Amino acid sequence: MSKRAVLEVIALDVEDAVAAQAGGADRLELVTDMAADGLTPTVATVTGIRAAVDVSLRVMLRLADGFRAGDAHDVGRLVRAAGELREAGADEFVLGFLDASGDLDLDTVERVTAELDGCRWTFHRAIDHTPDRDALRKQLADLPGLDTYLTAGSPTGVDQGLPTLLAEAARSGEPGYEQRILVGGGLRLEHVPRLRTAGVDAFHIGGAARPGGWGAPVSAGAVRGWREVLDRGSRG
Repeated sequence: MSKRAVLEVIALDVEDAVAAQAGGADRLELVTDMAADGLTPTVATVTGIRAAVDVSLRVMLRLADGFRAGDAHDVGRLVRAAGELREAGADEFVLGFLDASGDLDLDTVERVTAELDGCRWTFHRAIDHTPDRDALRKQLADLPGLDTYLTAGSPTGVDQGLPTLLAEAARSGEPGYEQRILVGGGLRLEHVPRLRTAGVDAFHIGGAARPGGWGAPVSAGAVRGWREVLDRGSRG
């Protein structure tokens, strides 16, 4: 019997968070502004959601669309945002920055994670937009707190990225591949069996939790549907 799979759901507000938890989510990714693919929420949003649910919360650290951190002023704003969220009680995060050529912006990642003081964090789908995923993983391998990569295996989603995801899952435990793979980005239920068979045990949904689209709240029923499929996979 394989262990229970983690289900992470994007939440924009308290209503989303409560519905996601009711549906069986193990963890929430807290963001705002999905038109920009998810930016840092306000401290008030984070504290409100923390008071409403008791599942784990990972808070996005990203102030602008795209994967560039920006200039020194922008990086300073990111560091301040991280500090304010830490002071407010946030203890898990999501981040990832690339430079102009698409390679890892290690300096910015190190500056931001230094402010997190050892908190656990996910390197998000910026990995899907770098020319050398293996090099990025090895550069990040020893950073404190990094325990997860959120990835679709491809910039365009899991349909195209599935071979990469399966190959990386097979390298689990190698240097740079110790972190958990959290699959998200165009993920559909029909992808789950192959990923589970390959040993992937964490799944991330956003739009799939909202049958009414991003203008509508998370549906507890939609989340429950995913929970049931993942739990069937855990039973063998």
